[in-house]
Amino acid sequence: MNEYLVLVVEDDIPIRNLITTTLKMNDYRYITASKGNEAIMLSASHKPDIIILDLGLPDIDGEEVIEHIRTWSEVPIIIVSARSEDQEKISALDKGADDYLTKPFSVDELLARLRVIQRRLIKAGNTSVTEFVNERLKIDYVSGCVYLDENELHLTPIEYKLICLLAKNVGKVLTHKYIIQNVWGSSADNNEASLRVFMATLRKKLNDSQQSLIQTHIGIGYRMMKL
Repeated sequence: MNEYLVLVVEDDIPIRNLITTTLKMNDYRYITASKGNEAIMLSASHKPDIIILDLGLPDIDGEEVIEHIRTWSEVPIIIVSARSEDQEKISALDKGADDYLTKPFSVDELLARLRVIQRRLIKAGNTSVTEFVNERLKIDYVSGCVYLDENELHLTPIEYKLICLLAKNVGKVLTHKYIIQNVWGSSADNNEASLRVFMATLRKKLNDSQQSLIQTHIGIGYRMMKL
């Protein structure tokens, strides 16, 4: 049995059954909630390791659930919602969600997102981590050096901040606003143009023209993929 406990928050019974059956078949432990307030209480009492959350709940909106939980917990939250507009996704991610799947979704993709979260949790639990390795990419946090195929890359301070931020959130979609706040310390809109320029130069140095490593979510932000 998987050691991680997943809280599934979904009021649509067929979809909830689909998710829980998928979890059961893959040896996950899980608990369920059909309302937002119930999810908040279960999150506080059972302390799940991962939350799968629908936004359209019968009592309160899923974004309100995120806001409540984020006042005391950084538990990873994967949104599974029928809301497909970019602004809806951006809003949920800015509120503190870690990932976003649009209904209808593939159970294989959901399982892949869960595995990415698990790898992040394992890494977060290892306080002695001094480097990050993702296939051909290596970041040595102690020396502040980045390598591609064992060859050191010459990055600017901004590029180094960008790649470290993406690496420490591997598998997670980071919004433009979140990146700008963490790299430049500002949420000024005019920094989005600078972000695009620095991301383009970083990709060039990483030979990532096909976006296999750093994926663009148009109108939302960027995600480093686990290769």
